[in-house]
Parts: sequence; C-alpha cells; structure tokens
Amino acid sequence: MNTMNIQNDFEAVIGLEVHAQLATDSKIFCACRARLPGGPAAESVADVAVNSNTCPVCSGHPGTLPVLNRKAVEFAMLAGLATNCRINPRSVFARKSYFYPDLPKGYQISQYDQPICEAGWLEINTASARKRIRIDRIHMEEDAGKNIHLSGFSVVNLNRAGVPLIEIVSAPDMRTAEEAGAYLRALHGVVTYLGICDGNMQEGNFRCDANVSVMPRGSKEFGTRAEIKNVNSFRFIEKAIDFEIRRQIEVLRAGGRVIQETRGYDSARNVTVSLRSKEEAQDYRYFPDPDLIPLRIEDSWIASIRPRIPELPARKFERFVSEFGLSQYDAEVLLASRAIAEFYEESVKILKAAFPDPSDLRAAAKAAANWTTGELMRLLNEEGRELSASKVTPAHIADLVRLAQSRVVSSTGAKQALGVAWKTGESVETIVEREGLRQVSDTAALEVSIDKVIAGFPAQVAEYKAGKEKVIGFLVGQVMKQSGGKANPSLVQELLKKKLS
Repeated sequence: MNTMNIQNDFEAVIGLEVHAQLATDSKIFCACRARLPGGPAAESVADVAVNSNTCPVCSGHPGTLPVLNRKAVEFAMLAGLATNCRINPRSVFARKSYFYPDLPKGYQISQYDQPICEAGWLEINTASARKRIRIDRIHMEEDAGKNIHLSGFSVVNLNRAGVPLIEIVSAPDMRTAEEAGAYLRALHGVVTYLGICDGNMQEGNFRCDANVSVMPRGSKEFGTRAEIKNVNSFRFIEKAIDFEIRRQIEVLRAGGRVIQETRGYDSARNVTVSLRSKEEAQDYRYFPDPDLIPLRIEDSWIASIRPRIPELPARKFERFVSEFGLSQYDAEVLLASRAIAEFYEESVKILKAAFPDPSDLRAAAKAAANWTTGELMRLLNEEGRELSASKVTPAHIADLVRLAQSRVVSSTGAKQALGVAWKTGESVETIVEREGLRQVSDTAALEVSIDKVIAGFPAQVAEYKAGKEKVIGFLVGQVMKQSGGKANPSLVQELLKKKLS
C-alpha cells in the first residue's frame, strides 16, 4: 500500500547509503583473500574456516602497516565514472574510531572529508516518472569482521575484516519506497555490469542503510531522520521504508517527537526496531590515517580506466525497447542479470542471419525474450542453477525461435525440445528429428483427422455453423489431440473452416 496515498499531509525524505564489496582478489590493505575463485556463486571468504583468512595487518596487530590495493582504487574510479561523479585528484584515508569486537584495530580505515568521488547522479524509472537521483559521494573503506552471537556469549570471525568496500551515498532526493527500490536496483545493475561487485545481497556484498524522515508536505525543512541498517533485499528495503514512514507519521500525529536513532528491520514482523542512538560524525573522531599518504589520481589514470566501462543497464534498456520492441517488463527482467542479458543478446545476434527483415527480426527477438525470461528462467530457478552451469546456449534459444516461427515445430514441441536440451545439451535440430517433434503439415493426413472430428462431434459442429465461432478452438484441439500434438494448428484451423463452410 502506498503511504503517500494514506498520509497526504506528510512527505517522506529518503537517502540511501549503499556498501558494495569490491570484487578484488585480495583485501584492501593486505594480501589476504577478499573473494574466493568462482565468481558470484562462490562461497564467501567469511564462511571458510573461521579466522583462517587473516594476517597481522587485517587482524590489527600493533606495528603492522597497510598497503593500498591498486585494483580497489580502480574499481572505485569505475563506480564513480559510471555514476557521473567527479574523480577527485586528491583523496585522503582517515581513521574512523569506534569500539566493537569485529573491528580489531579499534578504528576503521575509511575516507571522510576528502573522498575519491563526488557530485554524481543516477537516473531511475518508476511506474509514474523518470527521475534523477544525486549521488553526494563515493568513498573507499575496509569491511569489518563478523560477530556471531550464541547463547550467552559471542565470538568473532575476522575472515571478512579488510575486504574492500565502496560506500555510495545518495542525496536525500527520494520521496517514496518505490523510488528507493528503483534507485537501489539501478545502482546494483551498475556495479554488477562493471564487474566490480558480485552483488549477492544474501552474502552481504551489496547492502543498504536507509535514512528516512518525514515532513509536512510543502515544507522546506527536513524532519529528524532514523537510519535503518543493513537491509539485504530490494523488497525488504521497500517494506522497511514504508513501515518507517508510517511509524514516524503516527508519532507526529500523536504529538510525539521522532528520535534520531539507528533501527533494524524485522522481516518476520515487517517492523523496524530501535537499536541505538544515531552517532554523529564527531562521535567517530575522524582524523587522517598517518600510515597512508594521500591518494593522488592523475587525469591520465582516469583516461585509462574510462574505456573499461561497458554498456550499462540504462542504455541497454533503451536499446532493448526501441531496437527489439520488448516491453518494459521483459527488458527489466533480462537486465536484472548481466549474464542473462548477454545470453539473450547473443541469441538475437544468431537470429539476425535467419531473419534479415527488420520486422521479422523484432518478432523473433520478442520470441527469444519470451523463451529466455519464461521457460529457461523457470528451469534455472527450479534447479537453483546459475546460467553458466546450464547446458542450454543462445544457439538453442535461436533455433527454437527459428523452428517455431517457421512452423516446423509447435510451441508444445519447442518446449519439449528445450526440456531435452536442458538435460543433454544436444542441438535442437537433433532433438526435433529424434523425438519426432516436427509439425504435421501434410494436408491429406490432416484432412483424415479433421473428418473424424467432424463426424465425432456433431453438436459442436452444429454450434459453429449456427454462428458460435469460438467453438472452432475446441474442434482444433480435438484434431491436435488425434495427431499427438504434432499437427500444425493454424493449418488445422484453416482446413476446418473450409470444410465447415
């Protein structure tokens, strides 16, 4: 339910702080692993043998010195360039002091008043409008370890401590949970298409804090904000924000005062709960880290990084809709994963040879999208399999479309062929021939079946002749049943109409 429809006299103000784990091989200030081989589906470094992925640097031993990971800097620059940020020629690492068991040094190395990237923006699409969301800054920092709370005591796993992060801080430009969800999805698409973040929200390598406040509609002064910490799904961030907006409005309506605090989201109850009072910058006692010199980035370095930016989801979306004639929904489903989008584009590239006419190609491209977002994704989801582990290739999808469009196989036969290809990886042509899936288009053979159906269903024939044209669908179905689903349905319908006229 849309909060703004219920509470028309209040307006929400939302800003998001997104932490994205950078997909470097090693940690930001030492040589310990930041990421295990195998890509997004691989096991997290946090989950290998407890405290085995550590060294004196990332476990905070006195006297150790950090050494900055060059690739982490380049990944942060890529994020900045892809979100229209200014890359600052000079940025400074600072110590952010707070005491928590998963922070072995007693401070986190981060960036404060001189971040690597500033003043960017990202455009989002919602059901009602297109909107530009400003990005205040992107700064680099190290991740903390992981506290594991047991019955009566807690233990600490430092495997993740020192994994490189970028924090992407938006301006408070969003006004609804829908806008926040659209921004988060767009940002997730950018970092995963760049290949700088695996984007696995369940593993915590893409996580979000939401700053939410409400103010009287039309006011220029923001209300007191609450920060909702570490929400790990798009749907949950929208639900958490919606609840928090309602909660704050209820507090104000009752004559109360919203407290600046940090809150968590309980997905089981769909509520936010108070965790602690919200810290201010001065509470962290930031100061430049004396062990790390200022980071200087020359224009030549930026120029060498810029060509590594691929076609990003926003541009692909426009092209999929305009060039291939896809619906907004189909384009969004395909673009949710870079692997799926590239798989689909490869199938369309193969189809271009079979459908040189642009209008025919658009129809084939739409069909390829339907097969990819429908049957293929169903099979992937049912078996919990990554696309890279599937035996189905873009050539399989292109061949299914080609044979179905030329009526060599029916939609049912094509679906059967894909099911076999999923298990064996054989070509569609081989499967169609071996399984006898070619449609029957022999007029003489079809007329025998049609005559049997006309003789066997006199009541329905009479209804059709009396003007109930929808009955033709039933009669076509009976012919299809007689042919074991192999008859060409459009030809069957044409022959039936001729016979019954």
